[in-house]
Amino acid sequence: MYHLKILNSFAAAHNLLNYHGDCENLHGHNWKVEVTVSTPNLDSSGLGIDFKTLKRRTNEVLDRLDHKYLNELDFFKGVSPSSEHISRYIFESLQELLNSSGVQIKEVTVWESDNACATYTLD
Repeated sequence: MYHLKILNSFAAAHNLLNYHGDCENLHGHNWKVEVTVSTPNLDSSGLGIDFKTLKRRTNEVLDRLDHKYLNELDFFKGVSPSSEHISRYIFESLQELLNSSGVQIKEVTVWESDNACATYTLD
């Protein structure tokens, strides 16, 4: 099995719901995003998926989040836009976009700071 990973980022504002502390107030992050996909097969060029394709599809998803107030987006209506939920949103959105590419989304990790992240996977 081959595993491929790309890194990307986006900036957005949010506030956590049902939370008592600083993060219940409106604030923002520069999130770093790691996307890992897996495939058992390579194409005739020796690629599991072209990194350009994976980056383009990831950008399509992150563009929906970048410079937005996450609490106002449909996916997060009534749901706290935590790093955990953001990683799931990116995972599920990419899974739809890459459905016919022959690769599987393995995991999506969202870093809200240099030392705190959340990962969503089907494991």
